[in-house]
Amino acid sequence: MSFESQLKNFLNDFEKLIVLGVGNELKCDDGVGPYIIKRLQEQIVEDKDRFLFIDAQTVPENFTGKIKKEKPSHLIIVDACLMGGKPGDMKIVDKNDFANIGISTHSMSLSFFVKYLEQDTDFGIIFVGIEPESMDYADKPTEKVKDASNEFINILKGNII
Repeated sequence: MSFESQLKNFLNDFEKLIVLGVGNELKCDDGVGPYIIKRLQEQIVEDKDRFLFIDAQTVPENFTGKIKKEKPSHLIIVDACLMGGKPGDMKIVDKNDFANIGISTHSMSLSFFVKYLEQDTDFGIIFVGIEPESMDYADKPTEKVKDASNEFINILKGNII
């Protein structure tokens, strides 16, 4: 099943969606999550009853209270992810596979973060990984990762607006 089909299936019955961008903007493609959140905020007027975009930077755990308070039906976490693919490849990563891939340069492991969010809540969670080209110090993503980010944004917009 294609990435677009998987995302569409996940969003099929959403009532309230949170997109959480994770990453370090000072490390090139690791900043893909915050990059995507900024673009979404520029392109879509947030409708707090339907969707919310959160730039979590490198501390997604700081937003657990907000996420639970908002009571989303669906949560998408977006981050750079070392999956052994080509730069810009996008993949929906199963939460049970988090331990097998190089997800996080962040303070809390995302698998622990997701397990915490799942306690006492009932919403769908997926992780969208985008293969980085560079994790060197730079203040913006590479072109391949920007292109993938824009593709993700367009697919998302097509399913929530």
